Amino acid sequence: METKMYFVNLKVSPKKARFYLSAIKKLGPAKSLEYLMYENTNASEILYKAIKSAISSARQILKVEDNLLNFKLLSVEQGQKLKRYKPGSRGNAKPINRRMSHIKITLVAKAGKKVEPKTEVKSETKKLEVKKTTSAKAAVVKAKK
Repeated sequence: METKMYFVNLKVSPKKARFYLSAIKKLGPAKSLEYLMYENTNASEILYKAIKSAISSARQILKVEDNLLNFKLLSVEQGQKLKRYKPGSRGNAKPINRRMSHIKITLVAKAGKKVEPKTEVKSETKKLEVKKTTSAKAAVVKAKK
């Protein structure tokens, strides 16, 4: 079984995000989060959030532990370009392209032990015994105690 996640228009250039792909694919989803946590670039933060989201949704859909998941597909594609201009010398306009990227993640579950929902065992409830009293004063005294 597999789950597919597609993250669209992330504010990082595809070239910067692709830098981490070769290392991440070898590690697998659970260990790649540890790897990306200690990198301090914008691209690594965005990839960390995307992979973490994909793992949590796969855990909900497939009902499998994190260590049983593998990458089937992990790719970064070119997204939109925001075209901006900066004033240049002699009245020229210098173009600036702000690139965005799309990330595709497909996770596959290995054959293994599935996680079953935890069921709580309820302890036996103690029944309270109510004693009938003849006088109203005795009932009030017991209620105060």
